[in-house]
Amino acid sequence: MTKITGIIAEFNPFHNGHQYLLEQASGIKIVAMSGNWVQRGEPAIFDKWTRAEMALRCGADLVVELPTTVSVQAADFFAAGSVKILANLGIDTLLFGSESDTDYNLISKIYAEKSVEMQKFLANLPQQLSYPEKTQMMWEKFSNVKFDGNTPNHVLALAYAKACARRQIVLQPVRRLGEFHSLSLSAPFVSATAIRKGLLTGFSVNNGFPSALTGLYEHPKTSWSAYFPLLKYKIISSVLTEIHQMNQELEIRIKLAAREAQSFEELVELTSTKRYTKARVRRLLTYILLNISRDFAEPERIHVLGFTKQGQKILAQAKDKVLTKIGQRPWDTVTQKSDEIYRLGNSELQEQNYGRKPIILP
Repeated sequence: MTKITGIIAEFNPFHNGHQYLLEQASGIKIVAMSGNWVQRGEPAIFDKWTRAEMALRCGADLVVELPTTVSVQAADFFAAGSVKILANLGIDTLLFGSESDTDYNLISKIYAEKSVEMQKFLANLPQQLSYPEKTQMMWEKFSNVKFDGNTPNHVLALAYAKACARRQIVLQPVRRLGEFHSLSLSAPFVSATAIRKGLLTGFSVNNGFPSALTGLYEHPKTSWSAYFPLLKYKIISSVLTEIHQMNQELEIRIKLAAREAQSFEELVELTSTKRYTKARVRRLLTYILLNISRDFAEPERIHVLGFTKQGQKILAQAKDKVLTKIGQRPWDTVTQKSDEIYRLGNSELQEQNYGRKPIILP
């Protein structure tokens, strides 16, 4: 039986570290990739079609899209939605990067056996703690997991372990290479942060990405600065109580901060607290811009962005679960509306959904 490896990614943008990750995968490689809005609460620098082509040129066999209501979520919800999609496509292995040597398969087994007790422990922790703080305390109590404050992929890997509990999916961590927060553009493994900053500030980025991607790095780019006036208008003119994950305290903080903030990052700084982390605030501001309400349903079908001949085998087996073209019948109204707003960030961005066909590579 052919092995099917799943990878959950943003590829924002694709770089040498991602190439290394794909090289560690075996069998048919399926990527569940964030669409035009990513997990940390920001627009992707390149649109989803460009990033899907990057992945396919560098070894992916099938790239499917994470809906906006999955991709812009805290770790647990992001992981749960992503794993569900990959499980429906029949993966037997989940491959991911991590800074830790933790046995994630053991962690997944622990969660499968003690999830009720662990959730009860979470619910009884003080409300003033942030959710990441609560989760860290839970893992430290029920396992031998340790945190050093600088392991974002390790935190996400623990969420994958939870999401895979009771599923027949083997967790395969890959040790991360390079400094993921480094802003150096000369390192062998240039970070996505450094590449984005270089691209958005006009520096020539000639290092850090595979040669197969030459030309794709010239595609239209965008960032939060393009949407900040729209966001500020939305905050000033709207009642925010129906926005996903909004509460009264956050609404007041955001509206007060919007009077003073001159940039998106300043708005995040003025709104965030120890309890309301910057990551949570960025996601919440994204929900405001995209008008994502408390009431939403995830799409039933899986949207295909691209595939190779190998990936086509999976599509043949899952034809009742996938969608390869969005026409008059919508796929996911939240994601499609979010993509229309995304296009406001750069007039050169093409239509993102209607009539677009999957990218097909040999």
